[in-house]
Amino acid sequence: MQRDKRGFTGLEAAIVLTAFVVVAAVFSYVVLNAGFFTTQKSKEVVHTGSMLYTTSAELTGSVIGYSLTQSGDILTVASGGTRLNATRFYLQLTAGENPIDMEGLTISYLDVDTHVGSLDYNASAGGAQISSSSSLGLKPGEWNYTILTPSTTYGDTDTLLEFGEKAQITVALPEGGVGSDEKFSIEVKPARGANVVIERTAPSAIDAVMDLL
Repeated sequence: MQRDKRGFTGLEAAIVLTAFVVVAAVFSYVVLNAGFFTTQKSKEVVHTGSMLYTTSAELTGSVIGYSLTQSGDILTVASGGTRLNATRFYLQLTAGENPIDMEGLTISYLDVDTHVGSLDYNASAGGAQISSSSSLGLKPGEWNYTILTPSTTYGDTDTLLEFGEKAQITVALPEGGVGSDEKFSIEVKPARGANVVIERTAPSAIDAVMDLL
């Protein structure tokens, strides 16, 4: 009887040990899968973040300010006056970055008296040469863009700002614009990527056309 009892106890121990081994194996499998899942998610987050912040543009060339005549609610020709009421600047991709869809752009404006979170986009005006004989055609608080395409294989006619291209952006400042020595800020916000902030001060002497240094 004692030998039978010891034999039964040994069998039980073997069963319990086997159960522990099986449970440990299942647990290890679950932990490993969780680790692989977490690693994959981390890679996706890093990739998404990389895409978000490696799509960016930069200013290229001068920021030009204008003092335009207003006819009704339309800004027309450059004539000079006491207010700076329009500006034009150029963007290009930073080296090695992903294209920016200009149709997804948002532009905000800020000065000491006015804040507009999103200026109105006007697709039908604003891209032409601005001079004493050529009308801007934008209302105060509107903006427009034109992609300047070089004669290279990189140039095309879509809405993407791509390598080798420049975006000419024209902004009609909100009603009244800014006067001499007044500061203003324009923030260009792509749908993905870093924002471009342009901060300038109107010159002491307001001319028809000004280089805003």
